[in-house]
Amino acid sequence: MGPHFLQLPEEILLLVLSYLDGRALGRLGQVCRKLRYFSCRDAVWRRIARRCLNSGFVRQGTDVASGIPVKERVRVSQNWKNGRCRRDILLKWKRNLMPWLQVDGDVLYFTQAEEIRAHQLHGHRHGLHKRPFAVFLGHQEDVCRFVITDSHIISGGGDGKIALHNLHSTASIQFTAHEQDVNCVDCHGGIIVSGSRDRTARVWSLSSTADKRWLHTIQTEDRVWSVAINPLLSGQLMNCLGTEFRRGAGVLDVCYETPSILLSCGYDTYIRCWDLRTSLRRCVNEWEEPHDSALYCIQSDGNNMIASGSSYYGVIRLWDKRMNRCLQSFSLSSPTSSPVYCLRFNTSHLYAVLATSLHRLDFTVYRNQFTAL
Repeated sequence: MGPHFLQLPEEILLLVLSYLDGRALGRLGQVCRKLRYFSCRDAVWRRIARRCLNSGFVRQGTDVASGIPVKERVRVSQNWKNGRCRRDILLKWKRNLMPWLQVDGDVLYFTQAEEIRAHQLHGHRHGLHKRPFAVFLGHQEDVCRFVITDSHIISGGGDGKIALHNLHSTASIQFTAHEQDVNCVDCHGGIIVSGSRDRTARVWSLSSTADKRWLHTIQTEDRVWSVAINPLLSGQLMNCLGTEFRRGAGVLDVCYETPSILLSCGYDTYIRCWDLRTSLRRCVNEWEEPHDSALYCIQSDGNNMIASGSSYYGVIRLWDKRMNRCLQSFSLSSPTSSPVYCLRFNTSHLYAVLATSLHRLDFTVYRNQFTAL
C-alpha cells in the first residue's frame, strides 16, 4: 500500500475502508498506527454491523446503542451468532414464582411475588448488586407484569389492581382495574392498556388515573395474556390477527418491532411476524419451536434477531429471521423443569427469569474467530 493512500482526505479514506469485510479491516489495522486508527472508526464498521445479529442497528438503520464502539459490537455479534457465552445464575430464591423482568440502562427490575425490586447492574463477574436499591409495593397478590416509562413503573397484579409507582419518589397510586387478575399492561404516550383474566382489555389515561375511570373497555372472547400499544398511537385496534387457529393456541406475548411490524408467540409453539400494512389474516413469516413447547416470551433486536423463552427446562432460543430454523439454544434449568417467564437482552447480555432463579448469558467473554478484530 503506497504512502499516497494515507494522504487521501479523511472522508474518502473512510469511504474506501467501509467496503472491506471484518477480516480485512482487522488485518489492515495491524499495518501501522494510522491505519489502525482509521480501521477502528464507527463509520467503517456500520455497513458490516447492519447485517449482523443484535449489533444495535434496527431495521430502519437507526443506531440504538451509540455509546458502544461499532467494531466491538460486531465482535460480540459473532458470539451471539455462534452461541458463545458465559452463563451465570445471578439470584436464586426458594418459592416457585412467575417473575417478570425489565432492563432499563444499568438497572434491572424484576418481580418477587407482590414486590418489584430494582438492582444495579455492573460490569464485573457477579453481574449485579445482590441487595436491591429500591422495592416497589402496592399489590396484595403477585405482580403479573409491569412496564417502565420515564417517570413511572406501571404494574398489574393478581388482585385486579393497577399500581403506578413514581420512579423518583416513594409515591404510588393503586386502583381496582378489573374484576380478576390484571395479566398484562402496556403504556405509551400517556395511554395505558390493561388486559385481564375477566376477558376484557381497558384503556386508561396516565394523567387521569387518579379518577380511577377507564376511557374504553374492549370485550374479548377469552382471557387476555398480552397487550402492546402501537408506537405511533394510530388509534387502530387490532383485535383479530389470523384465522382458523385451533382451540388452545392462544398468544402469550406480543411486541412491536416497528409501527407496522408485530411479533407474537404462544401456546401453539410458533413465532409469527405480522405486517399490518398487508393483511391481518395471514402472517408474513413464522418460525416453529422444534420441541413442540409453548413459547412464553419473545424479544427482538429490531432487525434480524429474535430471542424466545420456552415452557420446559428453561430453554432460550436465538433465531435469525433470515433462516427457517433455530440458530442457537440454551437450557438453563436442567434437570428441574421451569418455563422462561421473561427474557430481556441488550447488545452484550441476555437476562432471563425462571421459577426460582435469575440467569445471565454474557456474550462479551469469548473472542471470535477473527482474532485480528
